[in-house]
Amino acid sequence: METLIPIINRLQEVFLTVGAEIIQLPQIVVVGSQSSGKSSVLESLVGRDFLPRGSGIVTRRPLVLQLVNVPPLEERRRQHSGIKAEEWGTFLHCKNQIFTDFCEIRKEIEEETDRSTNNKGISPEPINLKIYSPNVLSLTLVDLPGITKVPVGDQPEDIETQVQEMILSYISNPNSLILCVSPANSDLATSDALKLAREVDPDGRRTLLVVSKLDLMDAGTDALEVLLGRIIPVRLGIIGVVNRSQHDLNTQKSVADSCKDEQVFLQRYYPSLASRCGSRYLARTLSRLLMHHIRDCLPELKTRVTVLTVQYQSRLNSYGQPVEDQSATLLQIVTKFATDYCNTIEGTARHIQTSELCGGARICYIFHETFGRTLQSIDPLGGLNELDVLTAIRNATGPRPALFVPEVSFELLVKKQIKRLEEPSLRCVELVHEELQRIIQHCSAYSTQELLRFPKLHDSIVEVVTSLLRKRLPITNEMVHNLVAIELAYINTKHPDFTDAAQVSASVNSQQAEAGDAGKRWKNEKMPSEDKGPVPGFGSPTKAINLLDTAVPVSRKLSTREQRDCEVIQRLIKCYFLIVRKGIQDSVPKTVMHFLVNFVKEHLQSELVGQLYKQPLLQELLIESQETAQQRTEVAQMLEALKKASNIISEIRETHLW
Repeated sequence: METLIPIINRLQEVFLTVGAEIIQLPQIVVVGSQSSGKSSVLESLVGRDFLPRGSGIVTRRPLVLQLVNVPPLEERRRQHSGIKAEEWGTFLHCKNQIFTDFCEIRKEIEEETDRSTNNKGISPEPINLKIYSPNVLSLTLVDLPGITKVPVGDQPEDIETQVQEMILSYISNPNSLILCVSPANSDLATSDALKLAREVDPDGRRTLLVVSKLDLMDAGTDALEVLLGRIIPVRLGIIGVVNRSQHDLNTQKSVADSCKDEQVFLQRYYPSLASRCGSRYLARTLSRLLMHHIRDCLPELKTRVTVLTVQYQSRLNSYGQPVEDQSATLLQIVTKFATDYCNTIEGTARHIQTSELCGGARICYIFHETFGRTLQSIDPLGGLNELDVLTAIRNATGPRPALFVPEVSFELLVKKQIKRLEEPSLRCVELVHEELQRIIQHCSAYSTQELLRFPKLHDSIVEVVTSLLRKRLPITNEMVHNLVAIELAYINTKHPDFTDAAQVSASVNSQQAEAGDAGKRWKNEKMPSEDKGPVPGFGSPTKAINLLDTAVPVSRKLSTREQRDCEVIQRLIKCYFLIVRKGIQDSVPKTVMHFLVNFVKEHLQSELVGQLYKQPLLQELLIESQETAQQRTEVAQMLEALKKASNIISEIRETHLW
């Protein structure tokens, strides 16, 4: 099981090279307040001085520290392998550079920190450091900036919030162990590190507490109750350590000597806990906890890597390969777009919307719901009153009173009503044209990444299809206009479904006769009325009247014959209008389909090829967008990292886990 930590270190390196955080790897996150002794704890684990020192926030970027146990130098010399140094370090950002001087490591950390931070500001970009030594246990730790309260110098006012958000982003990872460092000479109940840990790990299953600076407690006090977990219990345990003092740093006291003095102090003041405290015990405990934690996380980690590998392979496939044969690529894209466009009309497209009607379904709705209902709502006699009909009849008879209803008046009035069918018919063409335009956007939105790779080609395809639709629109409008014009050109009173005028007249006469008999019976039963005055216009001619100056009444009571003639004309108009409306309702959709929809379907691909498949245009149209090229590179790198991770995980045998 000791091989698990090196494997996680290799995985961490793989994903750090692509700057990805999609995999949450097991690691130990070190959290503590400013000057709580975090740096001393880490240096005691390494056994060397290598971290920056100073006042204020010294750690201003996350430091991913990987400790790798290697054989001693003598053993490696015998094997003729490895670097000719007892201990050394490497940085991920300094490839192929080895640091054997730990003072140089400290200097590089400071310089790398200053490269991405201003003054005392912080940055979430991690620094990756790997230390090889025969004196360390294999571990992976992340040192984070210390929790601070007050901005210093040019630090932003929200420095406290920034630090806490950075810490929470690391410890929220369910695969991380939280190493809280809190000084013994402060109240543990007010520990900011424990407070943050409790937010993301309320059960304490991932939290280990290190009580630092045991030697700095007030005289007469000790941390025994704290170390025994009687003050604040911690699930993974509480370990006390003694940090190096400032005097030790000034006198350059070695970490090894400090560890010896630490053991002497623990044996003297905490003899019952000496075997369960100290830096060496802390290192062994962290290594053990991390290995068990890695073992628990590995199944889920392996599944996650497998799923992401499939997803990124699919994404990479969608971006396509760099263009080698421009002609073949153009033809393939054009054919694919034309096929998708036609399939959307036919309803066989792969991407079918569920939120609204689109394509052929919407065209069908326009024909049978929008257009059909609009025609049905048109009143055959709308805009015509009895006086209009009577006026048309009189105008058609000329100076002579007519014995029969003139046919000219019927044709005049019925043409006026048929003309009303033209506007909704043209509106139907417009709606279908708009839907064909929307299909272009639909196909663009759901088209393959292959088309989106080439913005100029995409725009050119849209322009060609739009131009084709624009050309067909006036032709279709003219044909629909002709449908109405044809109906207006000849009023076929011999139409099989048209009622004969003589039958209509006989029917009206019969109804009026029945109404007249009922009126006579009513008059006979009525009592004699008083003497009537003179009839207006026919009374005593006491004053001359000029009838030409009298305004034509807007409405008046019609005579029996006038009522009969009007009703005959109205019935004939209604009957013939319904025949024409039925024909228009059937022929307009057919016209639109033939001259617009089907024409576009049949000629779309040939139009696209004819307009775009030109040798001078190929190179210009197939210029890949910079964004797509960058995304393909990033996805390819991530896929390569996932494949490496999968290979690394596959090295683990089942026996390694137990």
